[in-house]
Amino acid sequence: MPRTAVPWGARRRLRGPAAYAVLVYDEKLRAALDARLDGLPPRQATAAVERLIASYRGATPTHAPVLRDRADAVAYAAYRMPATHAAASAALRALALRLPGWAPATHTDLGGGTGAATWATAGTWPGACASTVVDWAEPALALGAELAGDALSGVTWRQSRLGAAAEVPDADLVTVSYVLGELTEADRSAVLDAAARSGQAVVIVEPGTPEGYLRVRAAREQLTAAGLRVLAPCPHSAACPIVPGADWCHFAARVPRSALHRRVKGGTLGHEDEKFSYVAAGRPALADAAGQRASSRVVRHPQLRKGHVLLDLCTPADGLARTTVTKRDRDAYRAARAATWGQEWPPAGEE
Repeated sequence: MPRTAVPWGARRRLRGPAAYAVLVYDEKLRAALDARLDGLPPRQATAAVERLIASYRGATPTHAPVLRDRADAVAYAAYRMPATHAAASAALRALALRLPGWAPATHTDLGGGTGAATWATAGTWPGACASTVVDWAEPALALGAELAGDALSGVTWRQSRLGAAAEVPDADLVTVSYVLGELTEADRSAVLDAAARSGQAVVIVEPGTPEGYLRVRAAREQLTAAGLRVLAPCPHSAACPIVPGADWCHFAARVPRSALHRRVKGGTLGHEDEKFSYVAAGRPALADAAGQRASSRVVRHPQLRKGHVLLDLCTPADGLARTTVTKRDRDAYRAARAATWGQEWPPAGEE
């Protein structure tokens, strides 16, 4: 079985049922994609993918969905779903690590399309959650239901426009994954208000670009203004210490490529790295249940030097800071050499 996309080297921290669930749902999704997409005519797939790339890189209006027909939905699923699933899985896994013992019984996936975040939720908390996928693109919902098949039980697929008029059911977990960039500022704000109002925990995921980070940063501010507390990746709920335009907060998830995925993307490597930005927040009672906050978060690849390791951290009190871990502290030095971009520091306890 191929290695799946686990965030930031966290495979070393996954043990037993957690690791098995991630592998199982990753394989189920890959098999479902291959089964549905293998017969897609190459020219049709290429044309649809090129149009989708142009749409996502440009200014996308909200009076019409990006995925307008089945060919678009299939092309999107083949080209982007593995990566968005990996990013959503990484963000949800970070939330799960902050809330050990907690599992959502209900989940709403706003703008969920073909269901990448719903697959990620099932892999993070297997068998625990009834999901509702809300999207306005009927072809994406139809394909998502086909992909889910018998692998995902208890999923409801509901067509609805995202914005002020959207009806969002109360849920333990609300995800908004790779959709804010498709919305106008007014609709974006309305979706975030609805998520904060209806979710006990809210996870926002966007591409790991400077623009995607700014959307996540604005979402973070809106969620905290609504009374939610940040659970990940930040070790605090105060203002983000990054100066916009000078840098941006993002992470990476390794995505294995199937033969079909390589063919659709025109690539030869057996993997790709999906850069993403995210925030996970919860209502005060849920945040209190999380217990002690992460001390800091590693925000850059650790720099290994002779006899010491340099770690760039986002800290609760001092904002962005660099710390040097030397051989004199044997245990910390060993942990620093094994540290990965995006993990908590000091490292959280292993499962």
